[in-house]
Amino acid sequence: MADGFELFTDRSVVAMRVNGELTDLATTVTDADVVEPVAIDSPDGLAILRHSTAHVLAQAVQKVNPDAKLGIGPPVTDGFYYDFDVVEPFTPEDLKVLDKEMARIIRSGQRFVRRVVTDEEARAELVAEPYKLELIGLKGHPTGGEGSQDDNESVEVGGAELTIYDNVDPKSGEVAWKDLCRGPHLPNTRMIGNGWALMRVAAAYWRGSEKNPQLQRIYGTAWPTKDELRAYQHRLEEAARRDHRKLGLELDLFSFPDEIGSGLPVFHPKGGVIKREMEDYVRRRHIEEGFQYVSTPHITKAHVFELSGHLPYYKDTMFPPMELENSEYYLKAMNCPMQNLIYRSRGRSYRELPLRFFEFGTVYRYEKSGVVQGLTRVRGLTQDDSHSYVTPEQAPAEIEHLLNFVLGLLRDFGLDDFYLELSTRDADSDKFKGTDEQWEVATNVLRDVAERSGLELVPDPGGAAFYGPKISVQARDAIGRTWQMSTIQYDFNQPEGFGLEYTAADGSHQQPVMIHSAKFGSIERFFGVLTEHYAGAFPLWLSPVQVVGIPVADEYAPYLGGILTQLAGSGVRTELDTSDDRMQKKIRTHTTQKVPIQLIAGENDRTGETVSFRFRDGTQENGVAIADAERRILDAIADRRQVTTRDDLFA
Repeated sequence: MADGFELFTDRSVVAMRVNGELTDLATTVTDADVVEPVAIDSPDGLAILRHSTAHVLAQAVQKVNPDAKLGIGPPVTDGFYYDFDVVEPFTPEDLKVLDKEMARIIRSGQRFVRRVVTDEEARAELVAEPYKLELIGLKGHPTGGEGSQDDNESVEVGGAELTIYDNVDPKSGEVAWKDLCRGPHLPNTRMIGNGWALMRVAAAYWRGSEKNPQLQRIYGTAWPTKDELRAYQHRLEEAARRDHRKLGLELDLFSFPDEIGSGLPVFHPKGGVIKREMEDYVRRRHIEEGFQYVSTPHITKAHVFELSGHLPYYKDTMFPPMELENSEYYLKAMNCPMQNLIYRSRGRSYRELPLRFFEFGTVYRYEKSGVVQGLTRVRGLTQDDSHSYVTPEQAPAEIEHLLNFVLGLLRDFGLDDFYLELSTRDADSDKFKGTDEQWEVATNVLRDVAERSGLELVPDPGGAAFYGPKISVQARDAIGRTWQMSTIQYDFNQPEGFGLEYTAADGSHQQPVMIHSAKFGSIERFFGVLTEHYAGAFPLWLSPVQVVGIPVADEYAPYLGGILTQLAGSGVRTELDTSDDRMQKKIRTHTTQKVPIQLIAGENDRTGETVSFRFRDGTQENGVAIADAERRILDAIADRRQVTTRDDLFA
């Protein structure tokens, strides 16, 4: 018999897995147990570090404000949060006070001690914590209660038994604070070190439901070292600089008028240019890949979504129905049901398959106000939505075809660092339709195609749609953040619901497989991601203004205007700056607006029939012959080249 402290003396080990289960180092094990160390810089170790820091935050809050009531405090991506019910919202000054109190607790080296309790014991100990009392009844099934929206409740009561963690003073042995918690935790608070920080305050509804009280949420982050914390803070600063919402305003690309409603963007002329270029590109590529363009309405009778199975699975994220002509009508939340009706409009032969439909379909989803965020989470979105109808035997080749299409598209837009995620069903959930055999066949087909791609494949258990598993392409942007982009889904349910058939070679009627794919995902979200990836400095082919002309003096404007007219005749988007500003101010203005190419002309250029280039980074190329200048610009557009410096055009 031994515990983790005896087995692992390396101080980087903060927990262990015993027979596959995460446990504290204080857990006693036998020779028959399979024991693995958990290092603090591993995904599990980071989650434990952050959850332990969340406990310290909660202890500090109740030390400063004893009347504060505790919500939950889970680890999340890159950090943690804790929710509190307090009379007055937290202020920046409050965070400074809490920061000092947390530092004191961390230095004291309090031990995290796990204790198993009965429901009755927990209720007696936590009688003053109403939110904890509510969670006790969810033991073992944290998301099963009415109104539950938040799987993070599992950090409290997700296990088969109920546990409380005591923070024990190492000198006196007294319990300084305690919290209902599943664990595990660090051995003591001192192991949190100095790589942590409180970040911000937000409001959040208890258990994610707008019907519940609104709590105050404090976000924080924690890392194994101070250097890693600083690196993370630097990434946040860079992310803030690239925030597409800020850039959208500065570059006059899009906005979200309050008069229209939350999550419903409008694109301004410059943003409209980028959006049109995206649409033109993806429309052409779909046609090249064998898709036929279709179009479906924005509203439909409820029966369509009953046939597809989306009601009741997606009803909570759909806008409320409208009563018209004794029928319920819904705003379209997805395009696939209507494309199924196009397929079903006449008989189909196996000779037509694969049959590929594509549309720019605008759909409307009632996202909760707390999750609506710029273009990346909207309520009105346009999908480059396509559906392939294939025989079961054709499905693997079609999925491979779609995956290659997706990867080629992402590369054309400058995203070339990605991995795949395979979302499968949770066999214990009643959320998923279909037989075990259908799910196994579909999952294996997707897995085989994904593995043949040679890309990293990450499992996503339980993340499938109700009608079938999916592959999603996860792309990393210029600063290493991951975004879910395109999806490819294998659907054996909707063809059955709509009674879709094709006549096979032997004359029998067979059911096709339906493959969903969205290359952008949504145009709005892809636009937002690209804006942040390029920090607003779009490649030449996407830039709203590709070339701006700046005459050295007014007398050279006609000469430069003639060059721009010639470029515009070749399809280049140009502007001539004839404002009263001085030349240097014009240069600064267009550099700030991230125009990729500034053409400047003075006396030497007019005399020599040349033009001078200035680029985003301030580098220049002077005295370029007009024909050569046009050729270089057109070549860079055709190559979808990023043009930031002189060498991008003249290397």
